[in-house]
Amino acid sequence: MTTKERWLLPDGFEEILPAEARRLEQLRREVLDQFGRWGYELVMPPLIEYLESLLVGAAYDLDLQTFKLTDQLSGRLMGIRPDMTPQAARIDAHYLKRETPVRLCYLGPVLRTRPDEFGGSREPLQLGAELFGHAGPESDAEVLMLMNVTLGLAGIRDCHIDLGHVGVFRGLARHAKLTFELEAELFEALQCKARDRVAQLLAQVADDKARGWLASLLDLSGDKDILDQAAKRLAGAPADVQQALAYLHAVAQCVARQPNAPALFFDLAELSGYHYYTGAVFSAFVPGHGRAIANGGRYDGIGAAFGRARAATGFGADLRVLLRLAGASTSSLTGILAPVDAEPAEIARLRAAGERVVTSLPGNQTTAADAGCDRMLVSRNSRWVVETVK
Repeated sequence: MTTKERWLLPDGFEEILPAEARRLEQLRREVLDQFGRWGYELVMPPLIEYLESLLVGAAYDLDLQTFKLTDQLSGRLMGIRPDMTPQAARIDAHYLKRETPVRLCYLGPVLRTRPDEFGGSREPLQLGAELFGHAGPESDAEVLMLMNVTLGLAGIRDCHIDLGHVGVFRGLARHAKLTFELEAELFEALQCKARDRVAQLLAQVADDKARGWLASLLDLSGDKDILDQAAKRLAGAPADVQQALAYLHAVAQCVARQPNAPALFFDLAELSGYHYYTGAVFSAFVPGHGRAIANGGRYDGIGAAFGRARAATGFGADLRVLLRLAGASTSSLTGILAPVDAEPAEIARLRAAGERVVTSLPGNQTTAADAGCDRMLVSRNSRWVVETVK
């Protein structure tokens, strides 16, 4: 490796420099404080676990995203977490074992073998909130509202929030008796809104009603009136499909009753996380960014792999993505530059009062601007005073 190459980082990894790190840490604290005000308790799962513990249940889908290594102490295979949600589920099911609803939150780095999008990070700073032990629309609405408030903390407002329910497609696919391969292909076509491809695939479905119901999912996206249209176009569909639509309507009503409730858009062909989620799903989008900046939904039964199945709903996002979308900060670094011969007790007093104080070192000509300071500690009439830099 040449001297020039030694500073290069692998694709998908980057260093966070002081100005961004300061903004990132400030936002991290604000997010965790917000979670705490909503009753969510902070957990800090380990970065590395035995692979069989890390990839259980729905988390098995993350196998290809997981970096693997061998434990030098036990010889067992270990994995670096690609997602903290399964770890939170284990904490709820195996360690806390509460009978009442449990609200947990987390914020920390995860590692993935490949980025989620072109030019994306392989080391997201994942934030998330999970609500275990309640199966009603009220908990889904709470988590959706918390997601919206969290985006607001980052300065992201008026985002587009999609709300759907995987049970609609799942119920229709089951009624149509789709093969595993056909269901997977139709799923992909619906995600791409590829009408011609959807039509080709549905030609293999013998049941006329089932074919029409599945095709209608492409058109069932828009504002709240879409739920009324869905009720009409899916009239006569199986009971589990009707239940999913009713549940979706109940979630929307719960959200609408909240102060500063966001506008919701409904998309019954939106199936992100289809193999993972079991009910209502929601995603947040902003103009100019092709992927969801936050997403979540219901994933009941997650604790079964840990011996205690629990109803669960939650959301997650990458704090670094939110910071990038928030734009440049308007607040500049401030502080007090103290000369090398300043009274140590006075410097300590200022720091104890919450001031940022940078001490000059012998043999250099550090200016206040160099140190990111807007004031200086100077001696006036045998007293140390703070003066604004002109």
